[in-house]
Amino acid sequence: MRSDANIAGPMTDPVPGPRTESAGEDVSRETPLPPLDDTPIGRAAQLAVEALGRAGEGLPRPEQTRIMVVANQKGGVGKTTTTVNLAASLALHGARVLVIDLDPQGNASTALGVDHHAEVPSIYDVVVESKPLSDVVQPVPDVEGLFCAPATIDLAGAEIELVSLVARESRLQRAIQAYEQPLDYILIDCPPSLGLLTVNALVAGAEVLIPIQCEYYALEGLGQLLRNVDLVRGHLNPSLHVSTILLTMYDGRTRLASQVAEEVRGHFGDEVLRTSIPRSVRISEAPSYGQTVLTYDPGSSGSLSYLEAAREIALRGVGVHYDPQHAHAGGRNSQHSVSEGIQ
Repeated sequence: MRSDANIAGPMTDPVPGPRTESAGEDVSRETPLPPLDDTPIGRAAQLAVEALGRAGEGLPRPEQTRIMVVANQKGGVGKTTTTVNLAASLALHGARVLVIDLDPQGNASTALGVDHHAEVPSIYDVVVESKPLSDVVQPVPDVEGLFCAPATIDLAGAEIELVSLVARESRLQRAIQAYEQPLDYILIDCPPSLGLLTVNALVAGAEVLIPIQCEYYALEGLGQLLRNVDLVRGHLNPSLHVSTILLTMYDGRTRLASQVAEEVRGHFGDEVLRTSIPRSVRISEAPSYGQTVLTYDPGSSGSLSYLEAAREIALRGVGVHYDPQHAHAGGRNSQHSVSEGIQ
């Protein structure tokens, strides 16, 4: 049976209720508390402090805005989850980050706690109606420096409406170029298809980030995505390239996860991040509270993993080699736990 601490919502007070002293003495509020790492709640509290402390350190900022397209036409690979949690991690590291939700389901908007009902100005108005991007961008609650251009249900018809429009493949690119607010990163969450919305994202971005789940048939369908990337690079966007592969839903207890990870690393080489994302209940729960896992449960393995993945992405962007052996203590522990068996 799980304890209340494990099934509760966001961690607001890691040690609820009054503390009792075995000696029976009156203890002032200023008395330092003993270490709590001998209990699950205490360990979670310490991890949360470590995670948020490391997040506040800051990372080198890119010389120009990095536009990353998070794409994989296969559903259920953690694409939206990866987009919002990496964006939150980068923002917690001190970067200014914009998430563009290009998926008609609007899951990224939901996870970031951004209003996206039918009447809200959305990315549909930008791509189809040529509204300025600045008119639809909203700040994300709870995470300073993080912004979102939400998706509404209107976006479901955008694929058909775009067909007849002039310069239909580059409408998002033009909107981003006209956006004047300074940004370090733009992460575009694509729909699980290879239609005109995804093409707009590929034309607008320079980097493609592909989440791959550590399960059977992990690489199935990727060939078509890579061919589309090549086509867009050849005809519409010469700077486009696959820069990052992130392994998601990694379960170190199974041999299959290790085999898939090994296969992906053998296929893509240096593009694969050393950090992988564990299969985590906390990551799954967070969107239902309108939060990323970073604010929902800062001390969880999922939160620590996304913080490390963001650190790795940021350091790669400025040409710094990432070595998990020299990461901070919390990062080293989380790296070992989520990537055990991967070399």
